[in-house]
Amino acid sequence: MNKNGEIIIIEDDTDDQFLMEQAFETLEYTNKRVYFADGLDALEYLHSSDTLPFLILSDINLPKLNGFELRKKLSNDAELNLKCIPYLYLTTAGNQEAVIDAYSSSAQGFFVKATKFSELQEMLQTIIGYWKKCSAPNDFD
Repeated sequence: MNKNGEIIIIEDDTDDQFLMEQAFETLEYTNKRVYFADGLDALEYLHSSDTLPFLILSDINLPKLNGFELRKKLSNDAELNLKCIPYLYLTTAGNQEAVIDAYSSSAQGFFVKATKFSELQEMLQTIIGYWKKCSAPNDFD
């Protein structure tokens, strides 16, 4: 896991993108953030980029390729799967069915979008802090 790698954020709402970027800036994380408005563009980027991202934060309800479909494609792609990129959902769809579907796809986390900026900061701090301390199989190469 590349702890200094990019954070891929797949979010189609530009207001949510703006708030997330503001939260990341106030938390002073040095990881570059790369935003995509749909899952298909994110998938194409992950296939074409030579960088190893740190993690993926994905909404569920996305145009072209939703978060569940994207997760399935990434899981079925041997090359991308070996990169051990944590895949977390960050969405407003906080219902039992969505959570079951998320974990059935082997997602590493499911978070409901915060309604207050301070809650968003706290959530991102928790997520990033956890994954910065976590070990992955490719950490030992």
